[in-house]
Formats: sequence, C-alpha cells, structure tokens
Amino acid sequence: MPKSSGKARKRKAMMLGVGFDSDGHKRITTGPNFALFGGSKETHAVMTEKAIKINEKLAASGKPLEDVTHEEFDEIAASVGLHRPPAN
Repeated sequence: MPKSSGKARKRKAMMLGVGFDSDGHKRITTGPNFALFGGSKETHAVMTEKAIKINEKLAASGKPLEDVTHEEFDEIAASVGLHRPPAN
C-alpha cells in the first residue's frame, strides 16, 4: 500500500488539441494549460485562437481550468464556438 505524504495533491487539467488535416508542416503550440498539435496553417490558427479565448474567459471568471465543472467548461467552449458532438 502506498504511503501518504500527508500533502493533498493539486489537481491538474490541460486542454489538448489535435488537427488531423495537414499541409506538410509540423506545428506545435503550447500555452499555460493547453497543447496543440498538427493541423494545416488555418486549422492550427483556429485551435490556437480558441484555446487563448478559453484561457481569457477562465481568467475573467477567476477560476483555473482544473476548478471549472464540465458544465462550466462546456459553456465557455460554446461561447468561443466549440460544441460537444451529439451522443449516439
């Protein structure tokens, strides 16, 4: 059984974006709580813009990514134009 150090572990969260289209270039962009990989120039730019906007909205709310609920994240994502695909 693992020993407890007595310290509570801080939760961590990160947004991951993967662009599946390609124009032959390898693109990687990282930020405070996101990592974006791949995509054409246009796709990668859109992913970067949305990740930055989400971070701006998180900062305005005063909550770090790891402290927002799934519902809060969905609302923030929708406000920047991202939508969860319908469940099958």
